[in-house]
Amino acid sequence: MAGNLSKNPGAPMVKAEDVHKSFGHLQVLKGIDLEVRPREVFCLIGPSGSGKSTFLRCINHLEKINAGRLWVDGELVGYRQKGDKLYEMKDSEIAVQRRDIGMVFQRFNLFPHMTAVENVMEAPVRVKGQGKAEARERAQQLLERVGLGDKAGSYPSQLSGGQQQRVAIARALAMEPKLMLFDEPTSALDPELVGDVLDVMRQLAEEGMTMVVVTHEMGFAREVGDALVFMDGGVVVESGHPRDVLTDPQHERTKAFLSKVL
Repeated sequence: MAGNLSKNPGAPMVKAEDVHKSFGHLQVLKGIDLEVRPREVFCLIGPSGSGKSTFLRCINHLEKINAGRLWVDGELVGYRQKGDKLYEMKDSEIAVQRRDIGMVFQRFNLFPHMTAVENVMEAPVRVKGQGKAEARERAQQLLERVGLGDKAGSYPSQLSGGQQQRVAIARALAMEPKLMLFDEPTSALDPELVGDVLDVMRQLAEEGMTMVVVTHEMGFAREVGDALVFMDGGVVVESGHPRDVLTDPQHERTKAFLSKVL
């Protein structure tokens, strides 16, 4: 299952063109250009504050960009273009675009008063109008897929951080997205719980899910990634195949960063 099929075969799944984002006077993104191909695992690395997570949030319009263009599957995100002007879409239209984009956050953001299975079935029922019995059956299948079939009735407080994060991945998959965004999905976890989450992501990659992953897990980027971008100070410093960038970085800034993390 590789999520929804692309509406625009041949188009990049994500295309950013001169994307800028500021918070007040602070310029966080200073002209990002990149492309993510369908079925690609695209890894973003860089120091804290380099703009990686902000860029990820711009892809599904959780943050509005100040300049440039962002497309997902050939469609402008958050805006409609008339002539050479952009007009922001209504919230309801943006919500429709977001249905196709799954997002997994650093902090799991599960509903504490709902069981694992209820967390996973909530969006299909509420957003897609799916019947509860069908949604529950599908949610159970997804929990089994992430190795948590026996935890369906558990509340988030009864689960480890790694288990909560796998429930969060199942919840994102329940909407059958064509693109999955991961914002440092393992950085809040105890080291021994990281592997289970990365295994689920590895499995998704093998099934052909297009993924954009902000990560500090260089081993995952090297083994699973198809493309890697090193960001610093709101710009793309270096990009290429993960093995090439990680073993033979071309820029001094990349070398300095990797010498600290590898």
